[in-house]
Amino acid sequence: MRGYRGTLPTIKRSTAVSRIVDRCDPGYRAWIAEAVRLVEADANRSADTHLHVFPLPPEWGIDLYLKDESVHPTGSLKHRLARSLFLYGLANGWIRQDTTIIEASSGSTAVSEAYFARLLGLPFVAVMPATTSPEKIQLIEFHGGRCHLVEDPSAIYEESRRLAAECGGHFMDQFTFAERATDWRGNNNIAESIFEQMRLERFPEPSWIVVGAGTGGTSATIGRYVRYRMFQTRLAVVDPEGSAFYGSFCDGDPERTAAGSRIEGIGRPRVEPSFLPTVIDRMIRVPDAASVAAMRWTSEVGGRSVGGSTGTNMWGAAELIAQMRARGERGSVVTLLCDGGERYAGTYGSDAWLAERGIDIAPYRAALDGFLKTGTMPDVTP
Repeated sequence: MRGYRGTLPTIKRSTAVSRIVDRCDPGYRAWIAEAVRLVEADANRSADTHLHVFPLPPEWGIDLYLKDESVHPTGSLKHRLARSLFLYGLANGWIRQDTTIIEASSGSTAVSEAYFARLLGLPFVAVMPATTSPEKIQLIEFHGGRCHLVEDPSAIYEESRRLAAECGGHFMDQFTFAERATDWRGNNNIAESIFEQMRLERFPEPSWIVVGAGTGGTSATIGRYVRYRMFQTRLAVVDPEGSAFYGSFCDGDPERTAAGSRIEGIGRPRVEPSFLPTVIDRMIRVPDAASVAAMRWTSEVGGRSVGGSTGTNMWGAAELIAQMRARGERGSVVTLLCDGGERYAGTYGSDAWLAERGIDIAPYRAALDGFLKTGTMPDVTP
């Protein structure tokens, strides 16, 4: 090197060798492929759910539709969620050939997850409040699941984690993963299905879609989808008394807690991680007596047996339609028929059960009967 008077350093050749950690398991990958095929084949067989027209006076110029999720193989809206959660767990590598599946649930999600666990040959344990209806417990056991009941509804999360750690299983955790396990942009999610089925109706873009919040996953999916597709449809979330969601929506406190809901499947004692308030246009607090009255009224007027959460949806839909009528608006409203009333024969369908809990549905039933005649909804004081 010209002009350099120092000593050139000695360059030593590295003796290090590359290291490889290979965890590829061809047998496991083959099992995952078969598991995904089985879950997707179930969706292919099920096709889509029906969209029923609920009878309203035609001169109102307002149409009400119920998306009938009770016709899924496991009889409820939660069949969609369970399918998504299983695909999410399989794709993430969380579920293996011998994994015990654990879920915290108030009933319907556990019924659907028990179905998919049996489809894949996996053990399933549902951690549920002791107040869960006997009909749902029987359905879980019918599908091969085991029920682990706890007295304190707020303890189902930690108890699920404990059981999963104890047996080396996987806690599905619907309340955390519901909003991320479903592709909100489409791929035959419930929002895309609603808008496709509404395409040929006289008001194809609904003025309102009305849903309840259990995990928050359904409202998050619909709220995101309408924004992504540039629809002007508004999203109303109905919340039963005793739930934390409504209060949190009002004051913006994500740590808010409450006593818990008596309407199975919706309402929670805490604000769940999957609840996304920023995509919701309006929340409506619905008394339990109104939910039960609307459940029975919907079954009688619509000719299809429905459960308590559907009653909550229908009370909210009736209020919105009455407001549209008062403003002279025309349009459509869509809500969900979440599951059938046969699951609640011993609870919401029982006059004795209601009397024991001091639930008087008479004023709310009168309000609904009057709604069909006048198109108005009185302010019913509990």
